[in-house]
Amino acid sequence: MISSLRGRVLEIGLGHCVLEVGGAGLLVQATPSALAGLRRGEEGFLHTSLVVREDSLTLFGFPTAASREVFGLVQQVSGVGPRIALAVVATMEPAALAAAVEAEDIKSIQKVPGIGKRTAERMVLDLRGKLQAYSSTGGSDSPGPTGNGESARDPHADVVEALEGLGFPAKNAASAVAEAAKSDPDADSAALLRLALAAVGPGR
Repeated sequence: MISSLRGRVLEIGLGHCVLEVGGAGLLVQATPSALAGLRRGEEGFLHTSLVVREDSLTLFGFPTAASREVFGLVQQVSGVGPRIALAVVATMEPAALAAAVEAEDIKSIQKVPGIGKRTAERMVLDLRGKLQAYSSTGGSDSPGPTGNGESARDPHADVVEALEGLGFPAKNAASAVAEAAKSDPDADSAALLRLALAAVGPGR
């Protein structure tokens, strides 16, 4: 298993990046918070999970080891594959997911794109008792571009900075984050970044 990668960042896209490791460019599907910590042309580091299928080898990247571990646990739920698992860890911090599972908070889990009521119910049943190690991690698994917790910072400023790090002009980034905040006033930094990326589109 490839548990981490360190190398020069060749490309950052919507939902993926390319790291040059040992002369090879490796494509990594990654969460918004993982991408937010990268800068083109600079050295980057990601915790990773390699998913092997009969017809593919896919690397998934995360900002912390806890996110990577939860990604693996979520795939143990019947009907949940790596894409949905990636959406889970991109939308919910490990501590938030652990709390939702233990509280049987189906509605919070359903906020993850691609997860309906039945899947959320299966997650509660299958993951109960398996996420206790992450229940006290709180803000430690939600680093912004600097790798620090977001609790002491304005989440809007964090997301604007993250978009700028991805190559978007400051004006476009601020506008996209403002629109994202209007569409979901209760969104945390990770959710805001995901919404802002969708709003700003691939253009720079």
